Amino acid sequence: MILTMENICKSYYRGKNEVPVLHDICLSVNKGDYLAIMGPSGSGKSTLMNIIGCLDKPSSGVYRLEGEDIAARKDNALAELRNKYIGFIFQSFYLMPSMSAVENVALPLMYAGVPKKERMERAREALRGVGLGERMKFLPNQLSGGQCQRVAIARAMAGHPALLLADEPTGALDTASGEQIMDLFDKINDAGSTIIMITHEPSIAARAKTVCHIRDGRLSVPGEEVQ
Repeated sequence: MILTMENICKSYYRGKNEVPVLHDICLSVNKGDYLAIMGPSGSGKSTLMNIIGCLDKPSSGVYRLEGEDIAARKDNALAELRNKYIGFIFQSFYLMPSMSAVENVALPLMYAGVPKKERMERAREALRGVGLGERMKFLPNQLSGGQCQRVAIARAMAGHPALLLADEPTGALDTASGEQIMDLFDKINDAGSTIIMITHEPSIAARAKTVCHIRDGRLSVPGEEVQ
C-alpha cells in the first residue's frame, strides 16, 4: 500500500466562517495502481490532489504516505516527503524557457542535492524514456506542446518517485498529442509506476485502471454512490 486516507476532511476559513471542502474522504492506493479521479469544477478534486501531493494538510482524518502520517509533519518535513516520494505533472508545463530540455529535467535533481554527473545522466535517461532522446538540447519554444509535456513527464520521472500525480495532463494539448501522452502513461504504469490522475474528461479517465468520482467534496469508488 503506497497511501491510505481515512476520513479526510478539509475546511478553509473566510473570516470567521468555516467553508467545508472535503468530507470524510477514504482512499487506498496500492503500488502499481493507475487511478483517475473525476469531478466537475468546484468538486474538491484540486484540494484532494494538494493533500495527496503533500502541498496541503487535512483539517482532520489520517493520511499515510508510504506508512508515514503527514498530519504531524511541519512544512519543511512535508517538502522532504514530496521530494522523496512524489513526481508532479501539471496542465501547464512550467518549463524554464531559457533552459534546454535536459537542463529542465535535471533542475529538480540539483535542488535535491544529486551530483551534477548523476543528475545529467538521469535526465538524459528520462528524456530517452519519453521519446525525446534527439531533442535534449532543444529549448521549450523549439518544442511542440506534446513534446513540452513529455519533458515535464521526464522531469517528474527523473526523481524516481514512488507516486506520480498528474493534474489535467492533457488539458493544454490537442487530441492527437493528448493520446500520445496517455499512451506514455500506459507505458509508465506497465513499468510499475503508481499514477493518480485528476481529469474532467471521461475519455482520458477511461485509460486508467480505476476511476473514482468526486462531487461536493465527497469521493466515491467503483460500485459506491456519492453521498
